[in-house]
Amino acid sequence: MPAPGELTFVAPRGAAKPPRHLADLDPQERREAVAALGEKPFRAQQLSRHYFTRLTDDPAEWTDVPAAARERLAGALLPRLMTVVRHLACDDGATRKTLWRLHDGTLVESVLMRYPDRVTMCVSSQAGCGMNCPFCATGQAGLDRNLSTAEIVHQIVDGMRALRDGEVPGGQARVSNIVFMGMGEPLANYRRVTGAIRRLTDPGPDGIGLSQRGITVSTVGLVPAMRRFAEEGFACRLAVSLHAPDDELRDTLVPVNTRWKVAEVLDAAWAYAERSGRRISIEYALIRDVNDQAWRADLLGRLLKGHGAHVNLIPLNPTPGSKWTASRPEDERAFVAALERQGVPVTVRDTRGQEIEGACGQLAAAER
Repeated sequence: MPAPGELTFVAPRGAAKPPRHLADLDPQERREAVAALGEKPFRAQQLSRHYFTRLTDDPAEWTDVPAAARERLAGALLPRLMTVVRHLACDDGATRKTLWRLHDGTLVESVLMRYPDRVTMCVSSQAGCGMNCPFCATGQAGLDRNLSTAEIVHQIVDGMRALRDGEVPGGQARVSNIVFMGMGEPLANYRRVTGAIRRLTDPGPDGIGLSQRGITVSTVGLVPAMRRFAEEGFACRLAVSLHAPDDELRDTLVPVNTRWKVAEVLDAAWAYAERSGRRISIEYALIRDVNDQAWRADLLGRLLKGHGAHVNLIPLNPTPGSKWTASRPEDERAFVAALERQGVPVTVRDTRGQEIEGACGQLAAAER
């Protein structure tokens, strides 16, 4: 049975489960896996140090591991999970989008964005998405499958490697922020996403050692999973993809709203904020003549006022052939002003990546 909020899906005919990888296992499970291969359990920590700290899965570089054991350990615990189909870059190389092909041929995307004061990676948690939001390229493609914990983690490991090796202009740097806002609904792949958060934030050599405060998990509003997430004790930020303050419109834009209404979603968000001590981010894609009216901004402000939430307005990045497009500049300004009058903090998201099919799912759809 799936966990609360974790949705079932039908795998493509003939699809094989991703191979087991070091990053799928917690430290104790790694020791047990190494011992089952006839090796000393401490080899698990050596492998963890190579992968999570030194960012290498090449056994030729494991000089502290006996040569006779390297290939066996690599084959069993560090298999090749995914290969790069292509990189696309813009912003003088500061933004790089990667299209990945997984072991079964499935396509997913990740994006690395370098700013003067930070490096953010946007990662996928599913191949496709089952939420069926009509303005989203990924949602319209449907769900292929959940990603494994290791497939999620490897997106970040590869980005960190690229920064270290000078593949991204600007000198060496380290990923500081992770946003689960790529392909998929993270909380519909609950167990693997929470496993990835632990691998990303466990101190080395057991994990990468990032701060939980630098991780944002997005959801369209899977209320049981949101409440379960509040019990994990994470210090991550929760981002709610609201897109409409009224149930009538949100039922259309975010179909899961027919199951959990706006009030229920926000109640679960406030519960997470209380437990985590982190303010909630409200994601709102502005769509011309659909959800960008001033009265909707007023209603949104009334719902959020006094809760310490922050609204992240997203100028819609239209997908080819879609009837949905970004709001007019004057309507965007009026929407911002209406929220500010209610005392609700609001930011208009930086629209990076449009020239490299930056909307999530566009690159994978084009490849297919």
